[in-house]
Amino acid sequence: MNATEQLSEIGEARRWFMLVLGMLAQTAGAVFINGAAFLIPALHDDRGLGLATAGFVVAMPTVGIMLTLIAWGVLVDRIGERLVLAVGLGLTAAASIAAVVSTSIPMLAVLLLIGGMAAASANSASGRVVVGWFPPHRRGLAMGIRQMSVPLGVGIAALTIPPVARDHGVGAALAVPAVVCTVSALMCLAVVDPPRPNRADAAAQGLLDNPYRARSELWRIHATSVLLVVPQYVVWTYALVWLMTDRGWTAAAAGVLVTATQILGAIGRMSVGALSDRVGSRMRPLRWVAVTAAASMLGLAVADWFDSPAAIVLLVIASIATVAPNGLAFTAVAEISGPYWSGRALGVQNTSQYVFASAVPPAFGAVAAVSFPLAFLISAVFPALSVPVVPADPAPEGLGEDRDRAG
Repeated sequence: MNATEQLSEIGEARRWFMLVLGMLAQTAGAVFINGAAFLIPALHDDRGLGLATAGFVVAMPTVGIMLTLIAWGVLVDRIGERLVLAVGLGLTAAASIAAVVSTSIPMLAVLLLIGGMAAASANSASGRVVVGWFPPHRRGLAMGIRQMSVPLGVGIAALTIPPVARDHGVGAALAVPAVVCTVSALMCLAVVDPPRPNRADAAAQGLLDNPYRARSELWRIHATSVLLVVPQYVVWTYALVWLMTDRGWTAAAAGVLVTATQILGAIGRMSVGALSDRVGSRMRPLRWVAVTAAASMLGLAVADWFDSPAAIVLLVIASIATVAPNGLAFTAVAEISGPYWSGRALGVQNTSQYVFASAVPPAFGAVAAVSFPLAFLISAVFPALSVPVVPADPAPEGLGEDRDRAG
């Protein structure tokens, strides 16, 4: 039985249960990786670190995930999702627990690095849930729903970590990802790996062939995503600090707004994914959101320069626009690469993004220390550059559809 026939026999309840578990795993990883950014105010005020130094510390999870994404992807392609998710999130929880009791800034940075290396498991493994369990005409919506887990994880972190760090310290705040990752690791033991053709059938269909050879779509999608990740991480990392220092908001009020923008961003990812199913294209909507991201970041820079109240509205718009492309790019990468390369391809996709993302907190921290409008203006350049890089959708007779039917 090939993968298409297997997909037709999967019950709806089982299909959606697998997606929920994949979302839970990705949300847990996001709470740890992206939640570290919300320690910046406590590190700055309580520990006396400068913004650039604090940005360097909280970038460690991103550096860690960058180092191991491809390795986890290889494991996913070879042994499946269940063990990868359970072991990876379990190790992330262990690093979080160790960070709770640590009082040393260098040790905190090391533990954040280790936790990020382990949390990378969720990125590659949970992405295969969608391609493995959903048919092509529903993958955009399903991947959009799955991608909601990242802004939801950021939202959970924004709502919980700043007040806990303010009232009880940095260590206590890291108990939040410790709990979330522990629960997720245990629940992921119930995950059943998605169906895919056996290796003999896959070889006959060409699904074991390297999808990076003789085609440019994957490389161009990776490049597009690298450019789009810069404004995303500028907003994620410094929105809370900007609201508190430049706008005079309390930590609680700023956390509520950031949480709201992440929820809206999650809805935006789902909506854009559904749109891609409807128009039959992943790349056209990707190009549209790249333009929107550039325009919103430019508008935010101008409004902040003139101290306009419109800056708050533009921050919300930018928060939505900068996270919207991820699901589209992930879906396209997984479809083009196929069931025996999607783990590695998604690993390359995430690694290339995180290489740039890891540089955003310290680099833009130094710029933001001088001028937030300048930081926003510079970040608007990157999505503008990405627009011509977005490739055309694979031709109907090409690798994308062939692998899509098999996936």
